[in-house]
Amino acid sequence: MAALLQSPARIFKLLGYAYVFYLIVFLWGYDPTDRTVSPPFVLFVLDTVNLFIHEAGHFFFGLFPKWLYIFGGSFLQCFLPLLLLILTWLKNPSQISLPGFWLGENIINVSFYVRDAPVMRLRLIARGVIHDWNWLLSDNLDAAEPLADILFIAGVLICGTAVIWGVATIFARQAKPLIPDL
Repeated sequence: MAALLQSPARIFKLLGYAYVFYLIVFLWGYDPTDRTVSPPFVLFVLDTVNLFIHEAGHFFFGLFPKWLYIFGGSFLQCFLPLLLLILTWLKNPSQISLPGFWLGENIINVSFYVRDAPVMRLRLIARGVIHDWNWLLSDNLDAAEPLADILFIAGVLICGTAVIWGVATIFARQAKPLIPDL
């Protein structure tokens, strides 16, 4: 495994395959509201990490007003990858593709949660807990679908940009000057 990950080209090739797999799964197959279908293992692991971050957001925002406490889960779920992306950009911009992809993936996850607000079919961590986005949009549940569409498109664009950035970085590193230095 270590030999496979030593070459940046191989890493981004794997990332590209993961991105295509992710798009196929979400755009043409996996529906998180369908309780009869389990997500692929990679998505299960990533979603589990994201769930812990989401729930930590509720914990950290627990001292604030209720709307901020409820919004804090989705906020931290997207803010943490964004913060990692910014810190990576400041340290080494060529490495931002992974936190960028993670940010896009989290925004896509939040879009599914927002879209579920009116119907509440997603499996939550326990019965009887508040559906964050149903509560946040309770006065205007009709806004859930357009907001979810915007978030989903933004997430897909961010994921795609991250993959393109990673591939461009690989080519830029491997490009040789046309005129050799004398």
